[in-house]
Amino acid sequence: MANHEVLLLQPVDGLGAEGDQVKVRAGYARNFLLPQGKAVSVTEANRKRVEALKKARGLREAKELDGAQALAKQIEKAGIAIAVKTGEGGKLFGAVTANDIHAKLSAAGIEIEKKRIHLGQPIKTLGKHEVKIKLHPEVSVDLTFDVVSENPIEPAAS
Repeated sequence: MANHEVLLLQPVDGLGAEGDQVKVRAGYARNFLLPQGKAVSVTEANRKRVEALKKARGLREAKELDGAQALAKQIEKAGIAIAVKTGEGGKLFGAVTANDIHAKLSAAGIEIEKKRIHLGQPIKTLGKHEVKIKLHPEVSVDLTFDVVSENPIEPAAS
């Protein structure tokens, strides 16, 4: 199989950040990276661009880290409660998912990508729960929230 060495001009998920020199399949380089302007072929002239790209990368990463740390502090302060429908005995109808948590955070004015919320499995019980939100490779925060019933809990009939 033919491989092609390219110099990334901007971050590409799963491949690298700007200034990285990577080997990719020739078709991926020819059909996606090069036409989209995300990379250039490695030549002596392009190698000189590496230093400028690495400097820009350092500035961007520092800015992203600062933004993630500020957002983490904002999330830690946010106290959210998710109201769910319950049946007799406090049994939930359905479950609380990452979509529900994302919607509550958005309503509180905290904008994050839904894929950043790492919920192992849907929550199916009332009470306090904790979920990990990974904002940056170096910054993650635990969000504690309450799952409450939106209607009065009736005792289960025996």
